[in-house]
Amino acid sequence: MPVADPTAAIEAVFRIEFARLVAGLTRFVGDVGLAEELAQDALVDALEQWPTHGTPRNPGAWLMTVGKRKAIDRFRRDRRLDEKYALLGRAGATDAPQSAPPPGTHGAFEDHIDDDVLRLMFVACHPVLSVAARTALTLRLVGGLTTAEIARAYVVPEATVKQRILRAKRAVSKAGVPFEVPEGEDRAARLGSVLEVVYLIFNEGYSATAGADWTRPALCAEALRLGRVLAELAPDEPEVHGLAALMEIQSSRLHARRGPDGEPVLLLDQDRRTWDRLLINRGLAALDRVRDLDGERGPYALQAAIAACHVVAFRVEDTDWSRVVALYGELAEVAPSPIVELNRAVAVSMASEPGAALDLVDQLAASGTLDGYHLLYGVRGDLLEKLGRSAEAAGEFRRAASLTRNESEHQLLLDRAEALER
Repeated sequence: MPVADPTAAIEAVFRIEFARLVAGLTRFVGDVGLAEELAQDALVDALEQWPTHGTPRNPGAWLMTVGKRKAIDRFRRDRRLDEKYALLGRAGATDAPQSAPPPGTHGAFEDHIDDDVLRLMFVACHPVLSVAARTALTLRLVGGLTTAEIARAYVVPEATVKQRILRAKRAVSKAGVPFEVPEGEDRAARLGSVLEVVYLIFNEGYSATAGADWTRPALCAEALRLGRVLAELAPDEPEVHGLAALMEIQSSRLHARRGPDGEPVLLLDQDRRTWDRLLINRGLAALDRVRDLDGERGPYALQAAIAACHVVAFRVEDTDWSRVVALYGELAEVAPSPIVELNRAVAVSMASEPGAALDLVDQLAASGTLDGYHLLYGVRGDLLEKLGRSAEAAGEFRRAASLTRNESEHQLLLDRAEALER
């Protein structure tokens, strides 16, 4: 039966099948840039054929078969790659049709396609690329986001994103990055890069660095999806489950972080009844998996354990703040960072008293490691307000407001300053 809206059908397939399609074609042709072109060509064929013949029962297999056929046709036309074509012809003899598969048929679809997605993630997150390039390439190839969507998410021009992706694909090709999941020490190093990119994507959605929106839920959802894929494809890696747990738990609070008009709502002011219990339970289950694998001391697992302290407490005063302080102490040992120390100071203010926390924050400020970081001054303003030093607190909130590029956060900080000044 013909589809009513072929464009919508293609969009759905693009979102669902794109990563598997590009991954399978990359394994077939050995070039991630070419694989993406072939995937796009296959999608164009679908747009032309599906309105007339209907959507196949297995759209992914249909697209994969068409993409492989186009690869062989392309190499056949290129006389300079006769040897490569012969190799591909032998490899695809059993699964590449001589013509496009008839609508409604399953077509050819390799085993281990999920492994191909994992390989693609390792390619997109290769350390040869900058963090910005890894993020853009991962969102494009594995997440299936368009360049326009990535540009909106990171508040950069679309042309910038296109150039990042183009340069990234060229760098991967020039470096001869193999389409494989690395082993041993290389795998551990590369896995860290994969997790870092997914974590950065989630954080950008959870607390947008710039623009009008306080959060970008779609970006969080995409990172969470990638994290779930990783957890299924790398089931014995504790930190994969640690990151999944962290994102599940943090996602449970995402809706509560915004008020009726999209304004920011801080943790202590959130209505905990609106937190998503399904996501909380998924996150806690992922933490249990980390413990089963004896990987509780990884940085993502520790952050997930901190997040769990909040979601298991039905009231702010029920939070085990002493445990939060201790977990931040462990995190500081495993992944030392001035931001971790700043967060630990916030926990200290809740576990004991704001004076002790202010001493810690002042030490951070004196070190200069967080100069220009708006949350340093936001936290200091909060502590000064609790100590009754309203004029100083207002000044710190105004300083924090001047440093943030997020419009919603900027207004929140100004509102706090003005309230104290009144």
